[in-house]
Amino acid sequence: MAQIEITTLGGGCFWCVEAVFQRVDGVLSVKPGYAGGHIDNPTYKQICTGTTGHAEVAQIEFDSDIIKFDQILNVFWQAHDPTTLNRQGNDVGTQYRSVIFYHNEQQKEKAEISKKNADKSGYWPDPIVTEITQLNNYSDAEDYHHNYYNDNPNQPYCIFVIKPKLDKLEKTGVID
Repeated sequence: MAQIEITTLGGGCFWCVEAVFQRVDGVLSVKPGYAGGHIDNPTYKQICTGTTGHAEVAQIEFDSDIIKFDQILNVFWQAHDPTTLNRQGNDVGTQYRSVIFYHNEQQKEKAEISKKNADKSGYWPDPIVTEITQLNNYSDAEDYHHNYYNDNPNQPYCIFVIKPKLDKLEKTGVID
């Protein structure tokens, strides 16, 4: 019997986060969405203004008998730059912030330890700025955002941003 857990992570554009975690063993589903803002059920257009307080996130359902939350966090750290405040590459704004939305106290504790260890690792020259906050005001993104990379591999953003990230993570063995 699977031990199913859910986590919600923001690491820039949700298309990237979704594409990465769809390739991780033990991940059962990945849904792009919005979390952490002050309005209910925002639209993508509203999120893009940077005024709603939401982050683009991926809600990840995983089997903790196959992959532990700590391992999910290790993939998260390597899949984006957690040292840049409110941006990933050319995606700039609070909606692209690095954030771990925890679902329970155990996830909060593990996220804080993982962040501290990642920061001490020396992998990044700058300090990690990732927020760790309780999940609030989550809603799924519009249907056309779901499975975006897999459905649109020839779209320029997919070719120039997502594909190189996936290639790097595959080469280093982070994803399959």
